[in-house]
Amino acid sequence: MARDERATLLEVHQALPEEQFQSLKFLLEGRVPAGLLLPASRPELCRILLQRFPGNSLRVTAGILRQLGRLDLIQRFQLPLEEQIPQETPREPNGDTPKVRGDPASGCRPGGIPAPPVHPRRLTEKDLMQVAQRLGKEWQEVGILHLGLERSRLEQIQEENPGNPILWNFEMLREWRRRERHEATVSQLRSCLEPARLDPGILDFLQGLQGD
Repeated sequence: MARDERATLLEVHQALPEEQFQSLKFLLEGRVPAGLLLPASRPELCRILLQRFPGNSLRVTAGILRQLGRLDLIQRFQLPLEEQIPQETPREPNGDTPKVRGDPASGCRPGGIPAPPVHPRRLTEKDLMQVAQRLGKEWQEVGILHLGLERSRLEQIQEENPGNPILWNFEMLREWRRRERHEATVSQLRSCLEPARLDPGILDFLQGLQGD
């Protein structure tokens, strides 16, 4: 059984492009020390997962693949999925559901025009990764002009994730989400990115999320 588990795990890792393999390692950091993950090759990562999650490595990997949007691999290799925990609506200390502020200075700086949604949907890690995979080389321009982030922070992100543009984009979007907290909604991000010079497919993707 262990041999079958290892063989399947290795096939899954080999089916990933290099950038997505690095993204998978990054998303495992909450469960496996980064010092083990960063230098690991595909066979070495298989060994680490089998040691850390005996009998459960395929389930853990499937959860990460779902975050990367690779449901095709989950289906192809018939990987078991972890149970999803419904995301609870964040609440203020007094128990009320937070209201979206109408202050244009919050959310996008400068250039965006926030449009408070009727039912705001907060962005998940999977959403951010899927947007990150669609962003192009102008990520720093997007971060500074449209998300209001500091250039020094973007350079730090680049240094922390050498040679991986998808992770630069992902960490930039996570930085924006951390700053905006309850207002980091799909519609807010779409409003911020509308004036940017981006692939129109990004706005279409976010528009689709609003309808979920």
